[in-house]
Amino acid sequence: MQDDFQCRSCGSRQGELVLDLGDQPLANNLLGPGDIDKPEPRFPLRLAVCTECWLLQITDLVPPVELFSDYVYFSSYSDSWVQHAAECSARYCNEFNLGSNSCVVEIASNDGYLLRNFAEAGIPHLGIEPAANIAEVAQANGVETRIDFFSEKLARDLVSECPADLILANNVFAHVPDTNDFVAGLKVLLVADGYAVMEFPYAVEMIEQGEFDTIYHEHVFYFTLTSLDPLVARHGMRITRVERTPMHGGSLRIFVRHDSHTADETVAVFREEEAQLGVGSPIFYGNFASRAEVIRDQIHAQLGDLKVKGQRVAAYGAAAKGSTLLNFCGLTAADLEFVAERSQHKQGKLMPGAHIPIIPNEELANRAPEVTLLLAWNFADEILVQQSAYREAGGQFLIPIPEVRLV
Repeated sequence: MQDDFQCRSCGSRQGELVLDLGDQPLANNLLGPGDIDKPEPRFPLRLAVCTECWLLQITDLVPPVELFSDYVYFSSYSDSWVQHAAECSARYCNEFNLGSNSCVVEIASNDGYLLRNFAEAGIPHLGIEPAANIAEVAQANGVETRIDFFSEKLARDLVSECPADLILANNVFAHVPDTNDFVAGLKVLLVADGYAVMEFPYAVEMIEQGEFDTIYHEHVFYFTLTSLDPLVARHGMRITRVERTPMHGGSLRIFVRHDSHTADETVAVFREEEAQLGVGSPIFYGNFASRAEVIRDQIHAQLGDLKVKGQRVAAYGAAAKGSTLLNFCGLTAADLEFVAERSQHKQGKLMPGAHIPIIPNEELANRAPEVTLLLAWNFADEILVQQSAYREAGGQFLIPIPEVRLV
């Protein structure tokens, strides 16, 4: 491991390199057609694990203001994610007895896809969203939103006006470089009997399934319960419940409370599972790099066979994970004709690094390539249904992870 490694949770300087994905462009820095000849910044993308607290983390940071101030990911373009949010909202309202005297705060509230459920129920709420272009969409839809990054300082500014009975943080905890400041902010903002509920991709499943494309510069951390326990305890908090969700290739949902509350049996079960897997040992992480290389080689072999057969190949899903996969595999517009994408905010642009044009998703059936590489494989079930006409006409999807296969 390089000499300058320092864990962003416990401060240890003991770390092991797990995977080096090379120099990569920012995964959501989509280019306009007129930008193709301009310099495109690339940054090292390396994953390491702290051998003291076992937190997986990238070693080279990009300032958050470069990543999130103007953002192209709008949550509402995924039907399954919107449904997931609605189901969670209904559950939390019932389980935590939320009403007109409650306050729900969401960190990284995006376009209001989740908080709008609380707004419609008449529950006071506040979204915290750093991307002004996305926050404005939420505000236009009646979701109270503050344009800012969450921090302990912001929590102290907000606590007098909106002490939170429930704090929600979906797929943001892993994005925050100062993870101690984030948890300290939860401690400040949360009422004594409140809950902070966070969801994020589960590092155990990421490692076991070879999901190397989950890694990009926005994702600073990749969490296990083993690494989270000491982090939250350091700030007088406790994980009191743990659940699995199928989202994003396998995620965890954790319930965090002040440490005056006790944990239920799910926490002990997860601790034991991770101990049995060897999460607190370098051996658990040892094959991750080789699995990524195997998947890359299999993709190249599959695309090579298709080219020999004279078949046309495109891709689907201009997701951030797609950028990592394309650039790690060295795929460009010479390999894939286009990337079909549902989000209008991405259409007409080019994939970072690979410079493959992004077109509307309905064009997939019209242009009808024989095979489409499914970059957004974590939403495979949803996309396969949406693209039934393409498949019925003979089109096939090449799913890259956890194993390369045609469907």
